[in-house]
Amino acid sequence: MLIESHRLSCRSGRGGRSGRKGIKWMAAAIVLAGLSGLILMGAAPDDGTPQTIEETRLALEKWVETQRIISQEKHDLALAVEMLNERIGLVQREIESLQAKITESESGIAQMDTKKADLVEENDKLKQASASLGDTIAALEERTRQLLVRLPDPIRERVKPLSQRLPEKGAQTKLSVAERFQNTVGILNEVDKFNREITLTSEVRTLPDGTSVEVTAVYIGIGYGCYASANGAVAGTGTAAETGWIWTANNAVASQITDVIAILKNEKVASFVQLPMDIR
Repeated sequence: MLIESHRLSCRSGRGGRSGRKGIKWMAAAIVLAGLSGLILMGAAPDDGTPQTIEETRLALEKWVETQRIISQEKHDLALAVEMLNERIGLVQREIESLQAKITESESGIAQMDTKKADLVEENDKLKQASASLGDTIAALEERTRQLLVRLPDPIRERVKPLSQRLPEKGAQTKLSVAERFQNTVGILNEVDKFNREITLTSEVRTLPDGTSVEVTAVYIGIGYGCYASANGAVAGTGTAAETGWIWTANNAVASQITDVIAILKNEKVASFVQLPMDIR
């Protein structure tokens, strides 16, 4: 019937626009009829029972929904793959950055190991040098203590704050090697300064009879000294010895010593004065 209707329509529509429209509608109807037949044939149950229009519509809706779900899942899968690729690229860049930092750290560690080895070697050398300096300063301190015994009282009192810091021979001390050198050098500097000067001091001297008298003492360096009382009645000379200073009364040279004291005090014109001297 569809073919016959198509023929009638074609005949009636020859040469006109209405005929061409009819042909188009007829072709669409044939396609829909064929699609419906295919759906009916595909949706027919196995027992050969024909399906109703409602069942066909439901089957068609399910097919369309299935196609939509498949399309959506394909789209979602494409998005997921794209996001995964981006994430993989990000992780790859992070790995490369971490590898670069690891390489840099390893290089820094290698340099630090080299510096550490150099510092350890330098520290060992410093320890050896410190041990050697410790032996040197110990010997220097011992000689300084021996020198202190031979010094006149004025210079011994002057260096007393430093000499009290000298450790006893063989005793443990909390002072560093540098501090010990500083103390010893300080003492020797003061002694050297005193030894290059003539020092005039006022002292109390004990006489051979056990009496005491105030005198003016003159020290020429650290090896010789003399004294005289203000009235010129008492005089004597002194010199350094291993156990300390030895003073010897000698009133006979009182006038010469008095002249020396007056010259040093600018009370007399400078002149040559001969003094008895015995340096040991």
